[in-house]
Amino acid sequence: MDDLLPYLLVWLAVTVPGAVVGWFGTFRKAGQAGWKALVPAYNVFVLVVDVARLSPLWAVLLLIPGVNLVAALLVNVEVARRFGRSESFGLGLAVFGFVFYPVLGFGAARYQR
Repeated sequence: MDDLLPYLLVWLAVTVPGAVVGWFGTFRKAGQAGWKALVPAYNVFVLVVDVARLSPLWAVLLLIPGVNLVAALLVNVEVARRFGRSESFGLGLAVFGFVFYPVLGFGAARYQR
């Protein structure tokens, strides 16, 4: 485990800030306050209910092991659709959010209610 720790720390240092900064921009484009992206758990609820415009039940589904994998994919696909992007882009949001969320939040995409 000690051999993996430096790699894990580098991975966290790259992915977490990228995802948080991307969510900040995405939330702002969707008409939400950017600070909501910084509050753990609440940020997921806001992403599901206010950005993706899905039922709060989807936020509950994200808490169920196994089910959360499918629910996260579908929530990210819906976020991509709200910004006029494809389902493939939604898959990118789910798998490589630290890259795709900054592209979404600071790129040319416009939020569509």
